[in-house]
Amino acid sequence: MKYNDITRRHFFQECGLGMGKIALASLLATPNTWANTQSTIVNPLAPRKPHFKAKAKRVIYLFMAGAPSQLDLFDHKPVLKKFDGTAVPESILKDQRYAFINHNSSMMASPFKFKKHGESGAELSEMLPHLSKVVDDVAFIKSVYTDQFNHAPAQILMNSGSPRPGHPSMGSWVNYGLGSEAEDLPGFVVLNSGGGISGGASNWSCGFMPTVYQGVPFRGKGDPILNLTNPNGIDENLQRESLDLLAKLNKRQYEDVGDPEIESRINSYELAYRMQTSAPEVVDISNEDPKTLEMYGAKPGEKSFANSCILARRLVERGVRFINCYHSSWDHHSNVEGGIKGKCKETDQAAAALITDLKERGLLEDTLVVWGGEFGRTPMVETSAALGRSRGRDHHPQAFTMWMAGGGIKGGQTIGATDELGMQITERPVHVHDIQATILDLLGLDHEALTYRFKGREFRLTDVHGELIDEIIS
Repeated sequence: MKYNDITRRHFFQECGLGMGKIALASLLATPNTWANTQSTIVNPLAPRKPHFKAKAKRVIYLFMAGAPSQLDLFDHKPVLKKFDGTAVPESILKDQRYAFINHNSSMMASPFKFKKHGESGAELSEMLPHLSKVVDDVAFIKSVYTDQFNHAPAQILMNSGSPRPGHPSMGSWVNYGLGSEAEDLPGFVVLNSGGGISGGASNWSCGFMPTVYQGVPFRGKGDPILNLTNPNGIDENLQRESLDLLAKLNKRQYEDVGDPEIESRINSYELAYRMQTSAPEVVDISNEDPKTLEMYGAKPGEKSFANSCILARRLVERGVRFINCYHSSWDHHSNVEGGIKGKCKETDQAAAALITDLKERGLLEDTLVVWGGEFGRTPMVETSAALGRSRGRDHHPQAFTMWMAGGGIKGGQTIGATDELGMQITERPVHVHDIQATILDLLGLDHEALTYRFKGREFRLTDVHGELIDEIIS
């Protein structure tokens, strides 16, 4: 062997008894080191105890990508009727930055009627007739705000705590902290019933964590995951023998290098093997009671938000810890009236049915349901002949609405408020990190204690921010 061919691993392997004595002395001097260097492969998704008693066991996050208009759904502003079509006051635009709003823009009232519902008197748009029936199970937060103005960074911030790609998403943090109760399914599943998502896979990425915590997208048709079915000529026995051989090789490599990615690789192979039976069964909603399908507005074989919601319920029944249901195209820079009508027709019935269904099955009390987008929309109209836009609303990060239900949420209440035009928060500001901190808290996780060390720094989902929204916690 040439001098240049000698590696550090070769040196330690060939040095014999002398180095063995040195290593033994080191281990005896620092007993904790031994526990951290054992080569035993453990399941990184094995269930773990929370920091404190949890109110929720799992999360279904209904993410409305594109940013729904809170002014046309939740935040009724009668005063806008008075100023509809008038020039935007200079005081409103001062020090504010908008992509498509300028000093020549005018105010725009919502074209929809609002009405109070339930014992709580929650005020909702006529575009949400189904949600209006379950308002007493829901907590509305009308004073959410974000630091980001554009879709991709705002979506990534909402999902991962950072506007920059490369950080673990919320589902990854939850599975890292709690593990999963699903033996034959991923602990973190992603469902997308709309078009493209601006933030892309960064919204469900594991970032710098091991890939076992990555969100797993399920397809709406065919195999839920590509290449899940064995190719022709590969039977179950041959597949099992191949996986056993791969496991032996991977375990040997793990003993040499201790790379946690090898644990992820072993776990992924075995999970994929078990999923060949479990995944096709769980996504096949044709065996649901016809009355349940009708309640959601779901149809087997379709790609729809209704199908995603009923599938989310089936996944939580099987122990999946975190489910993201993305539904895009809420970005109504033009024709906000028509856009809201279309999106609510696609989502309102299913979202309300999910709450009702979970409640009837005794699952709502420990399943947290979250609904919201990445930011809100302006009370000013967006019109551009050059872009072919009229009667739309621009991005508005300063104030928007989200809602939560189940899993330790005190329903039947509304917190936070904005001014009479819906421009600025006037009561109980809630930052994106506060939303994330509250979700973790309901799961029994301390958002300040749940950290992951990367490149010499302890990272956390809420960065260095985040306060609990105590008012909505039961």
